[in-house]
Amino acid sequence: MKRRDFLACSVGAVGAGLTSTVRAAPAPMRLPSSAAPFRMKYAPHFGMFRHHAKGEIDQLKFMYDNGFRAIEDNWMSRKPVELQTRIAKEMERLGMEMGVFVAHFSGKVTFAKKDRAMAASLVGDMRKAVEVAKRVNAKWCTVVPGGYDPKLEWGYQTANAIDNLRRCAEVCEPSGLVMVLEPLNPWTNHPGLFLSKIPHGYEICRGVNSPSCKILDDLYHQQITEGNLIPNMNKAWSEIAYFQIGDNPGRKEPTTGEINYKNVFKHLHKRGFKGILGMEHGNSRKGKEGELAVIKAYREVDSF
Repeated sequence: MKRRDFLACSVGAVGAGLTSTVRAAPAPMRLPSSAAPFRMKYAPHFGMFRHHAKGEIDQLKFMYDNGFRAIEDNWMSRKPVELQTRIAKEMERLGMEMGVFVAHFSGKVTFAKKDRAMAASLVGDMRKAVEVAKRVNAKWCTVVPGGYDPKLEWGYQTANAIDNLRRCAEVCEPSGLVMVLEPLNPWTNHPGLFLSKIPHGYEICRGVNSPSCKILDDLYHQQITEGNLIPNMNKAWSEIAYFQIGDNPGRKEPTTGEINYKNVFKHLHKRGFKGILGMEHGNSRKGKEGELAVIKAYREVDSF
């Protein structure tokens, strides 16, 4: 059976009655072929639909067939150059956009430290990121500023981070690549990191004062760290360039936790957000049915 034919049934379709008194069991949950694009640019990651499609190219096709018009791949820079190029060509053919990839992530003190050798290393990371971005047509790269120094006042660390990010922004600006700083929650996933809250990210970005240094607002992390999602995004709006998604608790697809994603997406749409929302979460259920459940959940929260 062809993949498009397999996808032809609607989600949750119910079989026709067998007789006037006996009803057939519900058919397996499936999706329409060439589903209409989502209203927002939700971006799955490779592996999220691996039970329906093997390999990056076929997964891109599956995503497109089910309404997605963007992807993100944190570890794109680790892929062979030949594969990066193939992915980029297929995305261009399909008309899909590339979301973030990780340019720098370390649990050690990095951006918050005043150190010439470290600063040179960070600049080198950004030069590499610019080359990856050119190959895959990426506009954003994720930067996690690293750990904090318990022996140094917070204000000095913030000033050091601003200085280091200014140097990196100078590398990114000519190509238009935007570093997006990601605050990560210290309670469930990433203890000991320098950047954990949106207001601190806002302060840093205002200090760097570059179009190549903005915030990645990961709503899963921020629900854990500070909550107040919509008011915080409104206050930091000028410095937010990218969002990531994951419900809490569990870090699975929307509708599985406590975040009212329908209202969040409605708010973003009303504010005119045209960027990408990375689906940086797992699937709440296993196998093909779990993958279809992810798509169904996004159809539900996209229907505002």
